[in-house]
Amino acid sequence: MSTFTWPTAGISYGGDYNPEQWPRPVWDEDVALMREAGVTLVSVGIFSWALLEPREDEYDFGWLDDVLDLLHRNGIAVDLGTPTASPPAWFYDAYPDSRVVTRDGTALGFGSRGMVSPSSVEYRAAATRIASALAERYATHPAVVLWHVHNEYGAPVGEDFSAQSVAAFREWLRGRYGSLDALNAAWGTAFWGQHYREWAHVGAPAATASTPNPAQQLDFARFTDHQLRACFIAERDAIRAHATQPITTNFMAHQSWNTDLWQWAREVDLVSDDHYLWSPDPEAHVALALSADLTRSVARGKPWVLMEHSTSAVNWQGHNIAKRPGEMHRNALTHLGRGADGILFFQWRASRSGAEKFHSAMLPHAGTGSRVFREVVELGHRIGALAEVAGSRVRADVAVLYDWESLWAQELEWRPSDALGFRERMRTYYERLWRDGVTVDFAHPEDDLSGYRLVVAPASYLVTAAAGKNLTDYVAQGGTLLVSCFAGVVDEHDAVHAGGFGAPLRDVLGTAVEEFLPVRAADVTTVDLDGTAIPTGVWAEQLVLDGAQVRGVYRGGPADGAAAITRNGHGTGTGWYVSTALGVEALAPVLAQVYADAGITPSGRPEGLEVVTRHGAEHDYLVAVNHRDEDVDLEVTGTELFSGEEAGGSYRIGGGGVAVFRTPVGGDH
Repeated sequence: MSTFTWPTAGISYGGDYNPEQWPRPVWDEDVALMREAGVTLVSVGIFSWALLEPREDEYDFGWLDDVLDLLHRNGIAVDLGTPTASPPAWFYDAYPDSRVVTRDGTALGFGSRGMVSPSSVEYRAAATRIASALAERYATHPAVVLWHVHNEYGAPVGEDFSAQSVAAFREWLRGRYGSLDALNAAWGTAFWGQHYREWAHVGAPAATASTPNPAQQLDFARFTDHQLRACFIAERDAIRAHATQPITTNFMAHQSWNTDLWQWAREVDLVSDDHYLWSPDPEAHVALALSADLTRSVARGKPWVLMEHSTSAVNWQGHNIAKRPGEMHRNALTHLGRGADGILFFQWRASRSGAEKFHSAMLPHAGTGSRVFREVVELGHRIGALAEVAGSRVRADVAVLYDWESLWAQELEWRPSDALGFRERMRTYYERLWRDGVTVDFAHPEDDLSGYRLVVAPASYLVTAAAGKNLTDYVAQGGTLLVSCFAGVVDEHDAVHAGGFGAPLRDVLGTAVEEFLPVRAADVTTVDLDGTAIPTGVWAEQLVLDGAQVRGVYRGGPADGAAAITRNGHGTGTGWYVSTALGVEALAPVLAQVYADAGITPSGRPEGLEVVTRHGAEHDYLVAVNHRDEDVDLEVTGTELFSGEEAGGSYRIGGGGVAVFRTPVGGDH
């Protein structure tokens, strides 16, 4: 076990540091500028395998010794990475069968970032060997306060269809099912004559004439997650044999596909996350808040580290938008407000060469006279003023259900409509809650939900029997549940539930679904809710009522005149079902009624003023981020920590500004 202490005093601040890209004299300049900017923590060594082990079993740690010593002399702590996300050229040459093979049979070679096959025995051995060598050498180095295994598992390499992967998949399936009879039953191989009589015939769902077996694809997603996590565990254990510092790896909450972070979070000592704005999204700060809440939730409420975000534009999107003045501060403080006790960037100094030379950095190509660097220095000073916030936690009365297995299943081919996606529904419901000023946790459908007044299920296509019982019991004991459309359709094998669509939720919702009715683009449809016409489209369902009250009715489209929104009393609680794909604005009147059932009061603050409270033992801390261009007045009593000003009931926050207040514990925020 690690001897866990937070890596730095107060809130950690810094980013990825890649000194190997620069001549030695630049290092001294870097460290001096880091001190000016208030940097306290940097990640080192993440892509340096080729330098640390230039030939197999031959190591060169001299340059890394110098870097760590220099950083330590200047009071900067190190998150030491294992470089296993980028195997060196010699590895590809020595072990060509370890290359990742794509679904269509293409073997991926050297010359980019991204690991080789997660199932490669040779890769696993080489990765644990370099991790062990690093840990043995630096376990007691005073600069090293945290270990950083690999980099962004699942991106860009996740699925692998190589021979090693297929063999490992068979063994994983043997462990999961025990027999071919059980496998055939789980995969429904009676369909299209896919029975297996020999284990040797079982393969990965590679390119086929038509769509592959969906149950096989779902299991392959689980297997991929398992193999990636096994690589992490192997490196983690190799480090733990020598070192006691906490160990992490950087997640990509809501931005990666291959990793079930509920499972991964159990394996790390400290949760960390990378987040990058999606330029085409004009409300990208909402997706940022979603990612931060999800990260805090997989950390089970404990403080976490924002391991990477950008000071301005990234380089890998089709149209890379630079951040506006102040946007970097708003992004950073949003993560902090939602539980991050570390704010780090990729990267410290912008690279002159390579694929990411146009990616922004803390020290950009324009140098220290640039606006970006001035904002980096100012943010560092602000972070330094927030030391007392460290360790405080966010609380929520609302949980949003998030299940990676349901995501994997819903995103497979041949669903009733590709306009109804997991991420789209998740973002829509989250954004409605965000606009209402409601702070949320995310939760797995089988978690203990008893501490929440309201549970929202925006995208619960896959619902196990255990999850269905859990949600039913939650409502029976007084909770309020809101379920969106296309829910409870299949079990853990992507098989339609016995009893039909929605069967695991029938008792709690008082309704089931007879038929899915995707809506033609030309059809104009609305939902009549208490005499108000709410716009909808894309999706409708033909409901079968079993005790539920009709609260909204379809007008127009294939379900004209039928129930669209229902409310059902179950035990001492209430289950709501929205059988259509409502947008953010259309959800407002529905959520207003659901809030009333749950005893939730929206904040009533101006839209665009984001406010989250972190709760501490002696004080609470209210973090306010103004995404509006104009000034807003916030009702608050307390001390603003950046300015030292006292707010005696009201405080004006400038357009695009941020503020953090120390307030009384349990006060009216």
